[in-house]
Order: sequence, then structure tokens, then C-alpha cells
Amino acid sequence: MNDEEEYVGTGLPPTGRRQVWIKLLWIGIWLAFLGAPVTDLADGGHTPWGTALGVLGLVVFVGAYLVLVFRHTAKALDRRVVQSALAFLGALAVTLSLTLGTAWLVLFVYMAVSVGATLPLRTARWLIPVVTAVLVLIGFVDGHSREIITALVFPALLGGFAMTGVRQMIRTTIQLREARATVAQLAANEERLRLARDLHDLLGHSLSLITLKSELAGRMLPDHPEQAAAQVADIEQVSRQALVDVRSAVTGYRRPTLPGELAGARTALAAAGITADVPAEAADDLPEKPEEVLAWALREAVTNVVRHSSARHCTVALAPRQTLDGRILELTVADDGVGAAGTEPGNGLTGIAERLATVDGTLTTRSGTSRSGSASGSGKGFTLTLSVPLGSGLGSTE
Repeated sequence: MNDEEEYVGTGLPPTGRRQVWIKLLWIGIWLAFLGAPVTDLADGGHTPWGTALGVLGLVVFVGAYLVLVFRHTAKALDRRVVQSALAFLGALAVTLSLTLGTAWLVLFVYMAVSVGATLPLRTARWLIPVVTAVLVLIGFVDGHSREIITALVFPALLGGFAMTGVRQMIRTTIQLREARATVAQLAANEERLRLARDLHDLLGHSLSLITLKSELAGRMLPDHPEQAAAQVADIEQVSRQALVDVRSAVTGYRRPTLPGELAGARTALAAAGITADVPAEAADDLPEKPEEVLAWALREAVTNVVRHSSARHCTVALAPRQTLDGRILELTVADDGVGAAGTEPGNGLTGIAERLATVDGTLTTRSGTSRSGSASGSGKGFTLTLSVPLGSGLGSTE
């Protein structure tokens, strides 16, 4: 199973069986606090019927709790369903605590957690203290030990309000993800509008001129073939220039840039569940051709890390260096994966090397990296280092 399948995004429903089990594990690990009711049932202090009903009640309570918290944190349930489930859990907690004893008061801790995980903050912030107050009231009315009651009050309040924080974080994460998608869509729309404006500016005049000269050549053809031929020659020249302008504009749109590829690398690695250490910026006055070569190489290297490395961490470094042959810009991509990425044909290294050759750049690779990107002797990981000469055109890099 690859890293992307193991990664469960905050605020996202699980997409596979493994993600379901991972999420159930994180939610179910808190069931360890149910040791007191389980021990109470195992001690044999109740009648056979009491023990059987206690086991049934505990199983039903745990099942309802897991279903409610698991489903609601993956995809919000209908408000009436949540309210009914909470009412059922509350009634079951009260019944079991009153009939079976002190050990069962811990169910109110899970009740408080359920309230914090499923209800809006404005409701949860008063209902969690109410649940805690019911816990204390039942404990005193039934003559339970004050120490036991006090020991459960803090976990109930802390667990409930902690879950309200988790719920708020999930909501914020979802809103941030939606905002990012909106920004990306707006950026794409802006690029389309800019391309439309540029093409209009480039072709509007040329096409109008071609139309006018075509009409003029058509009128000249019967009586003035030489002048018509001159107009046709002008049409050919204008159309060729328009074609050159369009190709130049499209090439500019298609040319990758280092800032854009750094942002894309950060997004791709995060989506694959790989911890990324990527520079925030690159120099904005790099020579066009070296920047394009490094941008293509970065895209290919990050793609290999995401698809083939099974890495947990990836470091991208971009630094200017002074050598005896002049100034160079060095790009390093290091991961802590299986160490095989980029060593077999078809992985893009050949294409990277060919692009580097056009700008007199160099490519070096090595297996075995530490988390910081330096070589290690473990044989794990892979490091890709590219350098391109820049002469005096290099600005500062952040």
C-alpha cells in the first residue's frame, strides 16, 4: 500500500478500507478508558442477568459512539440524527450508571466527547458542562466516592472541549481547502482571460489587415495582376509574422517557471502525504533558458518521488554557488524512500540530462540520504542534484 493510500486528510472522508481502519483506530484508542466497566462486569459482582444486560448495554453504547463520531467527522450527519443519537447515548449512560454502579460513570466522559465532536460550538459549550453536572449529580445521589467523581469531572470537561477544538480545526481545514480550490479556479480563469486579451492584441490588427488586403487583391485581379500579386505577398508576410507572434505567446504561456514549480511541488508532496521541505521563493531575475530547464527537472523529480519512492520526507534545495567556471544555480531533490527512484529507464532522467545538455548543465545522482538530505550509509533514499551555469545573471535566492 503506498503512502497516498495511508494518508487520511483532515476533514476528508476515508476513501479506502485501510483509511477506514486507520480512522477507527484513532477514534477507538480512547476506548481504553472503558477498563473500569469491563473490570466491573468481569468481577462477578452482579447477577447473571445483570452481567448480560451490562455487556449488552456496553456494546450498544460503544457501537453507537463509534458510529456517531466516525460518521459525523467524515461527513456531517443530519441534525436530527445527531440529536437522537446523543439523546440515546445520554439515556443509556444514565441507566447503566444508576443500575450497575460507580465504574459506569466513565460513560459520561464519552458522552461529553460526543457532544464536542458533533454539535456546534454555541451548543456544545453549555451542554458539555451539563453532561458533567449530570455525572456529578448521579454520583452524589447514588452515594459514590467523591474521589472517583472528581477524577472523572476533569476528563469529561477536557475531552469535550478538546473535541470542539478538533471540530473547529476540521471545519477550518475544509474551508481552507475550498478557498484554495476557488483561488486556483480564479487564477485559471484569469490566465484564460489574459490569453484571450493577448491573442486579440496579436491577431486583431493582423487579421484585419489580411482581410482588407485580400479584398483589395480581389478587386485588382482582373485588371492589375501585378498589383494584386504585391498585395498577396503582403498578405503572406503579415500572416507569417502573425504566426510567429502566436507561437511566441503560446510558448511563453507554456514555459514553466521555478516559482510555479516550487509551489506545485509543495502541493503534490503534501497531497501524497510526504513531509516537504521546499523553498518558498526563487530568484525572479534568472536567465530564461536555465530557469526553464530547472523547472522541468524539478517537476519530473517530484513526480518520481510521489509515484515511485514510497518516501516519508522530501527536501528540495535551491542555492547559488560560485565555482572556478563561474556562477551556477544548484537544485537538489532528496528523499528518504526506497532508494530506487530514478535508477531504471523510463523514469525521466534521460530527458532531464538532455535538457541540461542544452544549457551546459550537469546531473548527479546518489542513493542513500538522511532526513536532511545528506548521504547516509543505509542505502535508503535518493538524491538528485542538477546545476546550470548562470554567469552574471543570477540574483539572490531566498
